[in-house]
Amino acid sequence: MSTTDDTRDPAEVMHVAGALPDAPSGLAPAFAQNLGATLSPPLSPALAADFTASLASNYRAPFWLPGAHVQTIVPALFSRLPLPTYRRERWDTPDGDFIDVDWVDGMNAGPTAPLFVLFHGLEGSSGSHYARALAATAHARGWHAVIPHFRSCSGPMNLLPRFYHLADSAEVDWILRRLAARHAGPLVVAGVSLGGNVLLHWLAQRREDASIVAAAAAISAPLDVHAGGEMLGRGFGMVYTRSFLKTLKVKALQKLEQYPGLFDAQALLGARNMYEFDNVVTAPLHGFRDAHDYWTQATIRPKLREIVVPTLVLNARNDPFLPGHALPARHEVGRAVELDQPDHGGHVGFMTGPFPGRSNWLASRVFDYLSPYASHG
Repeated sequence: MSTTDDTRDPAEVMHVAGALPDAPSGLAPAFAQNLGATLSPPLSPALAADFTASLASNYRAPFWLPGAHVQTIVPALFSRLPLPTYRRERWDTPDGDFIDVDWVDGMNAGPTAPLFVLFHGLEGSSGSHYARALAATAHARGWHAVIPHFRSCSGPMNLLPRFYHLADSAEVDWILRRLAARHAGPLVVAGVSLGGNVLLHWLAQRREDASIVAAAAAISAPLDVHAGGEMLGRGFGMVYTRSFLKTLKVKALQKLEQYPGLFDAQALLGARNMYEFDNVVTAPLHGFRDAHDYWTQATIRPKLREIVVPTLVLNARNDPFLPGHALPARHEVGRAVELDQPDHGGHVGFMTGPFPGRSNWLASRVFDYLSPYASHG
């Protein structure tokens, strides 16, 4: 029996940054008016040569999924595999809090089989559509899989006056080191959206010390938080933002019940975009001066050259949460980083095939990249 609650109100759980577990209230009418939206301009000729050699992708969006929003929302809403049978553990954190960790054992997997670790997106969980697909693929390949939840994302509210954030690399560090000490086989790790951004921060900061993992993959990570925040603050991006803030504010109000006066409740309720929410809640709770300081420090693009562990960085150029012009070129990243930037795919989308489509391309791309490193430990 699964330990993940999947019975939430569809009107309240449309999460930006890759979670998108259910249909949001009011999304369909706005969505229908924007089916053909294309958000990112093509590469300039001056940059084309730099991108071509390393960024060619074999992903092609099906003709019946035109535009960034369709390619993002349809996979999230309609490609959901059955919820895996997770085995949940509760772990104490080094600072006196807790997280919940969901496991899937591989088919006929022994103790030295590879362990696939997945860090979910903002407000995501082991029940998110991409988590189901990646966990199922790991199981089918005979790998173990584990999905640690960021604080407050597994159901119960966490204990301390904090949540999680785009640069929460210390959290990733202790989790991965505990897993490495426990597991006899090789570790490989992926992160989706926010989870991918946090993972990239850890890889860049730890450099050779991150070699406890054999390889990594970051999927639809918001590599330039300022550029992504600007997109989410205008046009159709505000549809995602309003739905997203609806649930984030509920969680923040629960935290205020635990810690009265922790932040300004009226300013929280008045937040109209992610910048204003982060300015009131995320930044002060996690040691940043303000939202601008948080977004600047959370932007990982300038630090990608510091990564030495083999790492796939996969971003669609039409991702509605990050403009194509904000993606890095080959010369901006280290030799260990492989960039894959297909023209289409949306945000954690990448659906293929005739209607109603298949959602296996993303998992295949990730595991095909990780497998050679996992097989050699």
